[in-house]
Amino acid sequence: MQITSAMMINPLNQKHLDKVPFLDMGIAIINLEDGIAKEMKKKALEKVCKFLKSLKEKKSKMIVRVNSIDDGGLKEIKEIIPFSPDGIRVSKIKTKQDVQKILKITPKHIEIHLSIETKEAFNNIKKLKINSQVTTLYLGILDLLNSLNISHDIFKLGNPLVDYILSKFLIDSKTYGFFPVGFVFQDYNDIKTFKNWCLHLKKMDYSAIGSLGPKQSQIAKEIFGFQNKETAIYIINKFEEMKKRGITGFMDEKCGFIDEPIYKNALLRVEEKGNG
Repeated sequence: MQITSAMMINPLNQKHLDKVPFLDMGIAIINLEDGIAKEMKKKALEKVCKFLKSLKEKKSKMIVRVNSIDDGGLKEIKEIIPFSPDGIRVSKIKTKQDVQKILKITPKHIEIHLSIETKEAFNNIKKLKINSQVTTLYLGILDLLNSLNISHDIFKLGNPLVDYILSKFLIDSKTYGFFPVGFVFQDYNDIKTFKNWCLHLKKMDYSAIGSLGPKQSQIAKEIFGFQNKETAIYIINKFEEMKKRGITGFMDEKCGFIDEPIYKNALLRVEEKGNG
């Protein structure tokens, strides 16, 4: 299963919920937080539990996004875990202690995913990697800007502060062993801008982004998909062939200079795309 997008699903929309098992987007995020009115959260939670209980097949990881631990998230986790989702995504994480509270009540076979939406979490990603159960981070860039008291007006392609946030989130995530997922682009009707954001993140070496609906998810799949796997396999085969001749640095007509660091990076690309 390759992860190219994490698509938000509103559990109150039964039509959308019914389609989820057949959608191949990598991660399906069944959302109990933003977008669900406070008075409807109990009903949404009941529908999520019913959906997971009846789930027979799936093409994507099933992740439930709960509210922050200070706003009912721990209670929601306790009600959801009997139905064994693939993972729990927790909103508005701030500290290592927040993660410890989540791990304490979550069985080890269920992954813990964290939304990085606060300045505290953004600057302490290292401390959030408590163990291997905590696997995935999502960049909630608009909430993060709120936390930093920065205007949403800067959220545009080419803005240097946005690129710094994207770069820091990506490097910190990979440094400490997380799988990073890019932000959700809210204007789902603006397909052109969403595609440009995907291409921008792809250049930065992101391999997944948040999505709203099948159209965004399909674009993400096309951009972050397997298009580079064949080149990586070629580099691996060529390097191993030349190494047998005692040559570990050489010019190649197709790929330019190939040496051991290039070879190792190709191995990582194939492993990442095969296991995502």
